[in-house]
Amino acid sequence: MSAAPNADLASLLPHLADTPRRIADLLPLLAQAHALHASSIAALNQRFLARILSLKAGIPDPGSGKAGALPYFAHVREMHGLQAQWIEQYIDTLELAAPQAERLRFALRQWIEARDPDNFPATNPQVLQETIHTAGENLRRGQAHLRADIERGRITMSDPSAFQIGVDIATTPGVVVFENELIQVIRYQPLTTKVYGVPILMVPPFINKYYILDLSASDSFVRFALERGFQVFMISWRNIGSAQASLTWDDYALMGIGAAVEATLNLSRSPSIHALGFCIGGTLLASALASCLPAQQVASLTLLASLLDFSNVGDIGHYIDAAFAARCETLYADGGVVPGAQLAAAFASLRPRELVWKFFIGNYLMGRIPPAFDLLHWNGDSANLPGRLFAWYVKELYLHNRLAQANALQINGRSIDLGTLRMPAYVLGTEHDHIVPWKSAYTSTQLLQGERQFVLGSSGHIAGIISPPSGSRRSFRVGSGTPPDAQQWLQRSEHRAGSWWPHWSQWLNSIDSTVRKAPRQLGNRRYGVIEAAPGRYVSEVPR
Repeated sequence: MSAAPNADLASLLPHLADTPRRIADLLPLLAQAHALHASSIAALNQRFLARILSLKAGIPDPGSGKAGALPYFAHVREMHGLQAQWIEQYIDTLELAAPQAERLRFALRQWIEARDPDNFPATNPQVLQETIHTAGENLRRGQAHLRADIERGRITMSDPSAFQIGVDIATTPGVVVFENELIQVIRYQPLTTKVYGVPILMVPPFINKYYILDLSASDSFVRFALERGFQVFMISWRNIGSAQASLTWDDYALMGIGAAVEATLNLSRSPSIHALGFCIGGTLLASALASCLPAQQVASLTLLASLLDFSNVGDIGHYIDAAFAARCETLYADGGVVPGAQLAAAFASLRPRELVWKFFIGNYLMGRIPPAFDLLHWNGDSANLPGRLFAWYVKELYLHNRLAQANALQINGRSIDLGTLRMPAYVLGTEHDHIVPWKSAYTSTQLLQGERQFVLGSSGHIAGIISPPSGSRRSFRVGSGTPPDAQQWLQRSEHRAGSWWPHWSQWLNSIDSTVRKAPRQLGNRRYGVIEAAPGRYVSEVPR
């Protein structure tokens, strides 16, 4: 892999480039702590030195024998494991305050994951065997895959030729009934002869494409809702280019949420909607409902793995500090675009072994194309953001947590108080979410004031949401009430096998079960049919 230019490889691993800076920022504190605990650190070093010398004494000659069977590789891995153990114990020995200790632990964990022996051809026996077996063809293929990924701006996680939008994924029948500079609104064809009167408006995350909620037919949340008689509308966010670079959070709330709600109400001839938001789509949705829309227009609110309270954001918080927020504010003061691939890489780096190095080894060292997987195909199909929106989001929400504070923010001139949202709310977190920790998702129940139902799904941020009932190995937990402490809720909750999707649809039915004949026409005079779903915006390449 030495033939690959470092700058090009760094473009696929941006989280590593920033690791030295994050460690350097902590050096003054580390020096002080190191001096205070010098004797304990010396004792720690002596213990590990003895273990290292013991290991080195037993290393055999790596020059003979079958690569995969040599004990040499086990020794290399053991040495790497000792490094990781030393780092953990060193941080504990420093007795830093919890925030500083966790920041240091995160940065050094990134470093130790990058140094895993499997990431290098000379210390990965499987790569060596493949290189011998193919006479180096794996490395030649790997170089070609690397060049292709550099052009794409991301590490490929799923066979890029396996899925085509509108053919293999995002295939649920529907039409685009509205569009503006920022969004298209899709209205789906009903799949039942009668439908519930209150429609669902789905708000996906705008840093990705909407079809996470409409993957292949067996995994489509949209299709599931349609099959149960719901009318479904979907926002399809535009992949931002230079022409939209000046758009702000206010614009996304008004041009995105506000315009989509208006279209949904008009087309469905319903006085209210069920509003559903996923991830940052839920954050935007709640802020828009609290500032832009009359309360009577929203019959219920569903938040899927969404943050309203940013006081505990998990490991992503280690990337965000006052200095980072200031750099973003300066960089995007006059506009600009944040590449979606950059954001996707940052989120992937929170689970480096699973979402970075696994594919690094497979794609570039083994020379393989990863298998087709619709979730990971979507995950790699990211969308750009306006720079000003991103800088505002980082500063006001992640850094200062102002959305959770009543009247601390304004959208389109109106103060936001999430306590004014009194409609029934279904709040879902997922157990192993690395982007929205489930206890942080739970805190939304303390900010909203209507009847609240919290559900804890299994798995992570994406797989925990896309949990179809057919053949599902998932499970979820439900509980009555929403006490202030998430752990208290967990202790009182009940485990249920299967998908949470039917539980959610039954919850919606309990709010309003009025039915009517399914509409024959999906458009009307005001909102005519523009084109068939999935629409242009989901595949548009920005200029």
